[in-house]
Amino acid sequence: MTAFLTIIIVLFIAVAIWQMVKIFDLAQVGSSNTQVANDKDNTINGYLMMGFLVFIYAITIASFWYLGDLPLMSNSASAHGPQLDNLMIISMVLIFIVQTITQFLLHYFAFKYKGEKGRKALFYADNNLLEAIWTIIPVIVLAGLIIYGLFTWSSIMNVEETDDTLVVELYAQQFNWKARYAGDDNVLGMANVRLIDNDKANILGLDESDPNAQDDVITTELHLPVGRPVLFKMRSQDVLHSAYMPHFRAQMNCVPGMVTQFGFTPTVTTEEMRQNPDIIEKVANINKIRTENKEQIEEAGQELRYEFDYLLLCNKICGKSHYNMQMKIIVETQEEYDAWIKEQKIFANTLIK
Repeated sequence: MTAFLTIIIVLFIAVAIWQMVKIFDLAQVGSSNTQVANDKDNTINGYLMMGFLVFIYAITIASFWYLGDLPLMSNSASAHGPQLDNLMIISMVLIFIVQTITQFLLHYFAFKYKGEKGRKALFYADNNLLEAIWTIIPVIVLAGLIIYGLFTWSSIMNVEETDDTLVVELYAQQFNWKARYAGDDNVLGMANVRLIDNDKANILGLDESDPNAQDDVITTELHLPVGRPVLFKMRSQDVLHSAYMPHFRAQMNCVPGMVTQFGFTPTVTTEEMRQNPDIIEKVANINKIRTENKEQIEEAGQELRYEFDYLLLCNKICGKSHYNMQMKIIVETQEEYDAWIKEQKIFANTLIK
């Protein structure tokens, strides 16, 4: 497939250079070039249009055949995930149908009504019916998509915070993430970047005088209990970051100087997702590639065998190490989460006196 795409790219470059040379020749001052397209030229161009139409459909079919597997469309791990997947599928189906029809009409009419000696083009100065059709139909379709999208977004964002909601802060900085859990009070303590004091291990700038901050827990790994609503409060220490959790269909910008938030309910544990057929196939393919490149993997000091994990990524280009800004997410049972959180030190016990 790579070789085929390479050939296509080289072909396009050659055609582009050829066209540029022709344009250069035609633009020469004082040129005596009197080329005028004749019926043969028009016929060739007409068939080329149909040939290009066939090429478009062929490359589309080939793309679906080789690259059409969209695993993220079948393994959402949050309660709202299926809603977003459904909206995406509807959008893609509509785009595919419109693209197929309009490209066919464009190329077919160019072929059918190609220039021929003695044929005079029929010119429409105005056609109110056609104008109404291709204006009203897109308006209705796009309005439907937008309204559906707004209702979907509203149902995701306007989730009420309850006593059962787990409150977690995601703290972004070049180029890593920190997670802060509210303690037994389920209230995050006050924090400000001006209060960061590395000498005292106050790495997130928590207000040491705030009682709610004393039992907060700071970690470099994100653990979430399955089936429990989670509300994320997001801060950035330096530049604009974006907290992106693809399998949970969650993304929100982390903006310096303000707190943003996003909430969802995890529905699939890490262990359950590892048993998903799509994930098993993907992991096997990755491990095959890593085995083939064993020397490079070992030189980089990485583990040879890859195992699936949910990830928190940065989806904004935030600097030279942006690509490596990620944190592992572990979704587990409530019992496993409770056992893990009990092992973590609270903020008051991490400060250097």
